[in-house]
Amino acid sequence: MSDDLSPAHDVLPFGRAPRPDTGPALAERLREVMTRNLGPHASGLDRVRIDAATVPGSPDVQSLDVDVTGLVVRAMGAADAPDPAENVEHVVGREKAVTRTIRAQGHPVTVAGVAVDLDAEIRDLRFSWVEGADGSLSIEESGQSTEHPVSGHLRAAASRDALVTTVRELATKALADQGFTLTALDVDLASRGPRAASIVASAKIRKGFLSASAQITATAEIDQAMVLTLSNIGATSRNPVVAALLLAVRGKLEQVDGKRIDLASSLPPGVTLSDVRLDVGEQLVLSVRVG
Repeated sequence: MSDDLSPAHDVLPFGRAPRPDTGPALAERLREVMTRNLGPHASGLDRVRIDAATVPGSPDVQSLDVDVTGLVVRAMGAADAPDPAENVEHVVGREKAVTRTIRAQGHPVTVAGVAVDLDAEIRDLRFSWVEGADGSLSIEESGQSTEHPVSGHLRAAASRDALVTTVRELATKALADQGFTLTALDVDLASRGPRAASIVASAKIRKGFLSASAQITATAEIDQAMVLTLSNIGATSRNPVVAALLLAVRGKLEQVDGKRIDLASSLPPGVTLSDVRLDVGEQLVLSVRVG
């Protein structure tokens, strides 16, 4: 048990102390946490399979296997998304621990109407068990480091047609907020290499009695140094009236055109992004490797 009893901020509530010290108890506690946070926004939680193994006489977790096949998580706005993080101002106990292996899979898991085939594994993830004076138990991110790095991989695949359908639904709502009605949308997504893709979205929109076409383009590329560059971003229309109405949208897009995002440096210590790939075909397949 650590002597550090400082307040714990942005922790994940994990029921009541003491910490679960057997695999079945840990699996049941995790299921309760998932149900509490996703319950109003998901169906199929009863299909989720959770297997866990603890380390006898240690706060460490040997393994955690989560199979979310059949889980359906509905689309959520920012106001609806669960935010389980809490603060524990009066800490009476803190134990550092490590989860040696976490595996997650979904074949598929459905998120916002898109069926995603998911496989992920994380190794050596460090955290702390935190006990509050009120008897609460929480999980605190205790910080990876270069001496104790995390490693793992993720593969997520989804149908391109399903993604386009979701984009169409989101675009319909976004345009409606601006007073437009989306009457047609064609999305062309193409691979530009193992780490690059471009998108051309051609839409027919209507505002009152006015009807016209508009086009939005964008290209995203990740280089060997894991720097993401957004380019060729634009919104155009041959109709001068619609073009004028798109000025507000174009201004926002121009703010990110040419923007470079250093993915590697934005990660916390101990988390090294070693590879990212995006394969575009009938399916979009995202592969990420860390460590």
